[in-house]
Amino acid sequence: MPSLQLAYDEADLPRIPVPQAYTHKANPAEVLLTDWCRPAPDAFTVRAHWPRTHEFYQVRHGLHDPLLLSETVRQTLPLLSHAAFNVPFGHHLLWHSFHWDLDPGALRSEGRAVDVELRITCTDVRYRKERAATVALSAQAWRKGSQLGSARTNFTVQDGATYARLRGAYADIGVANARAVPAPPPAPAHVVGRERVEDVVISPADGDNRWRLRADTSHPILFDHLVDHAPGMLLLEAARQAAQAGSYPRATVVIGMETEFMRYAELDAPCWIDTRPLDGDAADRRRVLATARQHDAEIFTCVVTLAEV
Repeated sequence: MPSLQLAYDEADLPRIPVPQAYTHKANPAEVLLTDWCRPAPDAFTVRAHWPRTHEFYQVRHGLHDPLLLSETVRQTLPLLSHAAFNVPFGHHLLWHSFHWDLDPGALRSEGRAVDVELRITCTDVRYRKERAATVALSAQAWRKGSQLGSARTNFTVQDGATYARLRGAYADIGVANARAVPAPPPAPAHVVGRERVEDVVISPADGDNRWRLRADTSHPILFDHLVDHAPGMLLLEAARQAAQAGSYPRATVVIGMETEFMRYAELDAPCWIDTRPLDGDAADRRRVLATARQHDAEIFTCVVTLAEV
């Protein structure tokens, strides 16, 4: 991955601690962000701390879990919304797209915690009255002065009343969770690249390369708090596991995802994950398209790029 020249100088800028509430995590142990600063109106530097070990995002093949980068970037969305773009609590962030890639060599575990720095630029920020309504965000992730990866995403913000109208009966979190279908039996953990069966988020289904989403609302990481739909990070994990299952028994690591979110994945109906191979990337690494469907509608797509380890 080519090195990118830093676009701004942040020397001597005060670092602002990240409150737990600004990451939308109920468990303080799951907060990865530590502090942030704003060197320019549209530029931010956010620092994060990855633990030496993690209950869900585990070290495998000597590498930190690449989806730690996804979760780190995801936590910057509420942080910057509340801290920089005047979004009140109680508003809802809607993910539309999320693309990322990384250098797997930069994920090498040294048996200790990792400090990561995100250099973020926000563009196309559109406001509704005084708060942001849409944001496009790009980030470069750095570890020990070397580029770890990059990400870009866009999301919108809706107030509580608009969200309630959009979601209808699903806006009632209690009702949505009471109607959640039981999680089906998991796929074999070793086939999907997991060590613990409770971390498997897909179930075998009829047909080649077809899986059913396992939305286990009791999972302490993926369902850190009550929500009215399947979280975006659960869908990313399902795409990862389905893609890795297609490579089994070869050991692979995900090095990139190109994700589009079209509809909510509801908790009260089966959600199906289909995969099919694509042409390899420029380095001839395996690429897989994972598509989620529910009620016969496409709700999520993800192109997963894999490297052998």
